[in-house]
Amino acid sequence: MPMTFAPETAATRPLHVVEPDEVEVWIAQQDDRTRLWVESSGFTGAIGSAVTVPDASGAPASAVIGYGTAAQRARQRFVLAAAAPQLAPGSYSLAGGVAEDDLATESLGWLLSGYGFCRYRENTPKIPGLVAPAGIDAARIETLAEAEALTRDLVNTPAADMGPEALEAAARALAERFGASIAVTTGEDLLRDNFPMIHAVGRAAVQAPRLIDMRWGDSGPMLTLVGKGVCFDTGGLNLKPGSSMGLMKKDMGGAANVLGLAHIIMAQGLPLRLRVLIPAVENSVSSGSFRPQDILTSRKGLTVEINNTDAEGRLVLADALALGDEEKPDLMISMATLTGAARVAVGPDLAPFYCDDETFAIELEQAGRRMADPLWRMPFWEPYEAMIEPGIADLDNAPSGGFAGSITAALFLRRFVEDCPRYAHFDIYAWQPRPAAGRSKGGLGQGARAIFGALPQALNL
Repeated sequence: MPMTFAPETAATRPLHVVEPDEVEVWIAQQDDRTRLWVESSGFTGAIGSAVTVPDASGAPASAVIGYGTAAQRARQRFVLAAAAPQLAPGSYSLAGGVAEDDLATESLGWLLSGYGFCRYRENTPKIPGLVAPAGIDAARIETLAEAEALTRDLVNTPAADMGPEALEAAARALAERFGASIAVTTGEDLLRDNFPMIHAVGRAAVQAPRLIDMRWGDSGPMLTLVGKGVCFDTGGLNLKPGSSMGLMKKDMGGAANVLGLAHIIMAQGLPLRLRVLIPAVENSVSSGSFRPQDILTSRKGLTVEINNTDAEGRLVLADALALGDEEKPDLMISMATLTGAARVAVGPDLAPFYCDDETFAIELEQAGRRMADPLWRMPFWEPYEAMIEPGIADLDNAPSGGFAGSITAALFLRRFVEDCPRYAHFDIYAWQPRPAAGRSKGGLGQGARAIFGALPQALNL
């Protein structure tokens, strides 16, 4: 199904949402046919439960789904989406049972449950339509769903079809749709224009490394988004074992998420100036690969000792962040599938972020709760700064010891942001390991909705 709301027609069926302790009262209020049908089904109001009630001819006439208890809902995102696949085909209109504050989130979850990755075979879930509930901004929610689909599609596409060239094409298509400008620096031109670390990481691959630079909007505060676009990461000469390489098509998840966020911002017409920077590379192995113990000089002039070629994402991000910082935007945000340490710390469901601005950090956390896009703040812990200072160069890209890997990576990136007054870094996973309500297994948007929700306050829009 398209990830849009269904029109209300004469065939639209009422959909009742009932909590477990309200089931008996609700059943008692129904007509005889509905009461007998629901009682015989054993309906308890549990999350994921659903009963379709037929009319006298046996055709579906209405439905009831379980909403669970408040404690159960606290452990589950997108409660309505958990029951949607159990319903008979058609379209439904909510007939009460969902708190007004939850309508937008539950409606979004329903639309997201209709996502399927269909590039190589038809894989669209059989989800019935939902009429937009009264009081929600339906167009805004459809935009969020469409942007999420874009992000998931990009992450789910294997590297054979989503290399640096294809990632550039996706950015160009987005720019064309919304009238944004785009410039791309490719191959040896990266050295000419002083992006040496992007070039070093990507020079061994068949497809040339590149920096994608997209701009949109001509007035208002300036927001710069920087997304890691490592389209596949072998680990370089510090080659990953096979078990660690299996999901590396998603190592451009930061780029996919900033493109999804850019889609939302442009589609919603936020009054700001947007810049999107994506260093797009493949970290491959060849005679041209950068090596352990190499010393790279960054765009900013800081030298970096390479102690692990598998810590390449922070290198390409550093050059892009330095470029963004030169323009002194009001706010700069980087997004990357950067460290396994972040996954060990918070698992795949939470998006950890780093931010020195207390007000913006609080705004992000609050927006994450409102937008069903959970975040967890991590510290720029300054006592660990010494861990990224190797002595032979200004910075170490992979400190030894194994401790605080996500924090030291964030501290590394912060060294390349000096003139921007507010900076936040997101160390995301961008992958759903197991299917869940509104989230199919595979590529996932993380952090983008929360950032979008925080922007009006953060930038006084």
